[in-house]
Amino acid sequence: MVDKPHASRKLINNITAAENYLKQFQADTLGHFINGKKITGQSDQVFENYSPIDNNILTKVYNGSPADINLGAKAALKAFPSWRAMDGNKRRKILHNVADKITERAEEIAFVECMDTGQPLRFMSKAALRGAENYRFFADKAVEAADGQSMPAANHINYSIRQPIGPVGVITPWNTPFMLSTWKIAPALAAGCTVVHKPAEWSPLTAMLLIEIMHEAGIPEGVINLVNGDGETTGKALTEHPDIKAIAFVGESKTGSMIMRQGSETLKRVHFELGGKNPVIVFDDANLERALDAVIFMIYSLNGERCTSSSRLLIQKSIHDEFINELSKRILKLNVGHPLDPMTEIGPLIHKRHFDKVCSYWDIARKDGASIKVGGKISKSMSGGFFVEPTLFTNAKNTMRIAQEEIFGPVLTAIPFDTEQNAVEIANNINYGLAGYVWTNDVGRAHRLGRSLDAGMIWINSENNRHLPAPFGGMKSSGIGRDGGDYSFEFYMETKNICVALDNHKVPTLGL
Repeated sequence: MVDKPHASRKLINNITAAENYLKQFQADTLGHFINGKKITGQSDQVFENYSPIDNNILTKVYNGSPADINLGAKAALKAFPSWRAMDGNKRRKILHNVADKITERAEEIAFVECMDTGQPLRFMSKAALRGAENYRFFADKAVEAADGQSMPAANHINYSIRQPIGPVGVITPWNTPFMLSTWKIAPALAAGCTVVHKPAEWSPLTAMLLIEIMHEAGIPEGVINLVNGDGETTGKALTEHPDIKAIAFVGESKTGSMIMRQGSETLKRVHFELGGKNPVIVFDDANLERALDAVIFMIYSLNGERCTSSSRLLIQKSIHDEFINELSKRILKLNVGHPLDPMTEIGPLIHKRHFDKVCSYWDIARKDGASIKVGGKISKSMSGGFFVEPTLFTNAKNTMRIAQEEIFGPVLTAIPFDTEQNAVEIANNINYGLAGYVWTNDVGRAHRLGRSLDAGMIWINSENNRHLPAPFGGMKSSGIGRDGGDYSFEFYMETKNICVALDNHKVPTLGL
């Protein structure tokens, strides 16, 4: 609980505002949104949604049944022909309207998400604006979504067009739910697909805000539907439903494998953005001050609960001790506290189950022979919630569990290396392959590592910086497919080739 006499006036005001925004979810049990209407659904099963700040109940949520998924899928199927046929310019106008309405409610979205996820306001304040930008970007691309290529031959003209695949299922994670929902749903709608969305059960609130906004912005009934629920029942029903032609999923690698199996009977197309254990490699010729800033930001922002976090620090031995000492000083200064406090840099972890998982790695590290340089404790900054101290493991080897498993918290494992080849070997010796970060002033080395690292995205002398037209996705156990620009349309659309013969084309003859 917040000690209000000692809290800042800004924090108190933010909490008051957040409590007012949350009243809409506390009056009734949260249901679903199907065919343009809020419904309670056909199941009386209810689960409780807790705030990670104090472990108090934020709201109760109906657990969607297979029957509810069927309603959503049938609504999406019915709405698909007219949405597919809608002129791209008209879809563009509607999606821009969605972006405008998201911007108007940016504070509400941010405050609700902070309370629901524990993410600090300094990051969530921009979540809605990033979501709006996703809609604007894909709104402008809706006009060209169907465009293909011209491929002339000697006696034929070949050209391709793209057509939306049909109703799709979108399953989003709990860490930054609003922004990631927009990242998946906006291109699907721009492509002409209809959608059934299942948000994460640990943070379902802003998904309802988003679908309300889309409905108010003019998206027709049935084009976008939402069914709340768990993965075992609701998610499974969505991935198995025959009317759903593709599944876009963001989450754990194990869950991705399960979804692939569940969708195999209906030959579903899948797009997976999965886990990561991403290396940040710092060479001794790097700008060490900038590298230090990036290392800290990419593991301790967003509570370390991000797939692209650089959770393995590979540091060249010649600068290891100096860099670790400076890193430790900075970590000790990180501010753990209430997510609505503007000063907070690290908030509570999302859920008791996840909190227990993250904390378990402290003993795992010790057992495997690593050292806890900083942290490795429950934070005493606030009582009742799931707060941990930002943690740094040292004396680690790449074979240790802390170096191989995705912890998904504010936990960094430092591993020394000798040479460039040694760094590449360590970085690639893992099942994941989402992202990699390299800090060096050697241009040749930068390009060599860009090619040799087994990851779908490489940033050189930079933190994670998303460019919306660029491909986003991973290799190995980190995912299948790419988001961004036309890469998103490749998933949500079918490419059709049309071949037209010229008059001089000779048709083979048989049976004369």
